Amino acid sequence: SNYQPVPLGAVGEIFIGGVGNARGYLNQPALTAARFTPDPFSEDSKSRMYKTGDLARYLPDGNLVYMGRSDDQVKIRGFRIELGEIEARLQEHPLVSEVVVVPLGKGSDKRLLAYMVMTRTEEHEPQSTAILRSHLATRLPEYMVPAAFVRLDVFPLTPNGKLDRCALPTPGDDDYARQ
Repeated sequence: SNYQPVPLGAVGEIFIGGVGNARGYLNQPALTAARFTPDPFSEDSKSRMYKTGDLARYLPDGNLVYMGRSDDQVKIRGFRIELGEIEARLQEHPLVSEVVVVPLGKGSDKRLLAYMVMTRTEEHEPQSTAILRSHLATRLPEYMVPAAFVRLDVFPLTPNGKLDRCALPTPGDDDYARQ
């Protein structure tokens, strides 16, 4: 938000600048103004940076780890949460093949739900929700741990092959994590 590099390991938005960067969107001045910002790191006053909307964090070796999109941020109980970070931590667990985390509810009733395709097709042990909750609790603050973990065989897709968030099922009582 302040157009400064983030510390090593912290999540920040990726901006692209330099020679060869586009000057904006053709015939779309409002979108150009929103996405192309003055480059504070260039000596050229006309230089612009492109605001990608992608979030990443630096590794100690200088590589970037993609963390999701900035528009995947939600605010729950006063905390700003990057859904992609929760998804990345769940994806690290060997039980999880694919995952999407979504908010449910409004205002003070808003909570997080994790929808997952598991790595094995056989019936998963009943404690898998507790295992995944514990996995996240050691890696993320409590407010970032989903309230429910819903197992699916496959994710519902739209006709163009994208995740159909509207078709995700409502969690059942057994999907909610017990503390």
